[in-house]
Amino acid sequence: MRVDGRTVNSHWKQRPEGGGRFAIGLIRAIACRGGRAIARALLLPITAYFLLVRGPERRASRAYLARVLGRRAGVLDVARHIHAFASTILDRVFLLSGQLERFAIKTEGLDVLHEQLDRGRGVLVFGSHLGSFDALRVLARERPDVQVRIVLDKSHNPAITELLDALDPKLAATVIDAGQDGPSIVLAIKQAADDGALVALLVDRARPGEPALPAPFLGSPAPFPVAPWLIAATLKLPVVLAFGLYRGANRYDLRFELFSPGIEIARHNRAQALDELVQAYAQRLQHHARSAPFNWFNFFDFWQADDANDPTRDAARGAVPLARRDRRAA
Repeated sequence: MRVDGRTVNSHWKQRPEGGGRFAIGLIRAIACRGGRAIARALLLPITAYFLLVRGPERRASRAYLARVLGRRAGVLDVARHIHAFASTILDRVFLLSGQLERFAIKTEGLDVLHEQLDRGRGVLVFGSHLGSFDALRVLARERPDVQVRIVLDKSHNPAITELLDALDPKLAATVIDAGQDGPSIVLAIKQAADDGALVALLVDRARPGEPALPAPFLGSPAPFPVAPWLIAATLKLPVVLAFGLYRGANRYDLRFELFSPGIEIARHNRAQALDELVQAYAQRLQHHARSAPFNWFNFFDFWQADDANDPTRDAARGAVPLARRDRRAA
């Protein structure tokens, strides 16, 4: 993919899904039969496995932690990082099963989300690989009248897709497959929004072949996808940011922030508008990453790019065709 004249290394798509079918299936079986306490005890050997065996993830963790902590990250820091990730994977079993009573979930900004939902035109909820996006399940309790549609790349997450099928078939049936072509994704999101649904998607990673723009993030420019912002502008839907931050044990902070009541991008300044949107989002992501540094679950070099060229090249150029396709699909 092109980022400001550079080709971004898309190896995160090529990395094996964390744990794979066997590990996630084992965690599910232990969690369902033995309970959360026993399953949490097993997170220690799982953490040790990732720490000792999964070298790329270990190195990515250490590099990220050095950025966010502002110091050299030690083995215990990396172990804590991996353990937090494993904890959220385990809790996914219970959250997707609707067992919210097991957790102490503190919500902030829920009134902002309610206000947008009550307008009846659908809402885009933009999340990230920071913390647990599954904490959004609290909405099933707060707003049972609202349908939640999740945009998920099924081909890259087969184990998670199977877990969702097993634990919540109704939710699984409403997943919008992000592996489709751009126009199909936009059309599916539009149809869901027309029904007043909340459409949730992760917007911190660009898929291979998608345009991206660089934005300052934890000390260096990092590539962020353009497509979510083009979709929001095409459909003119409100955008709410969501962060489900894991605070240890059974505690989560679920925070909602109104990013925009409706994004509009004029044709004559598309490049500047996209750049401003991406940078504003990166700032909010950075804020929450610093507040919960061990919640970052992008275990690859998030900043890596290859073939650096002229940094003044128009990075939004590759986004224009997608914008045109999106308008036709809508």
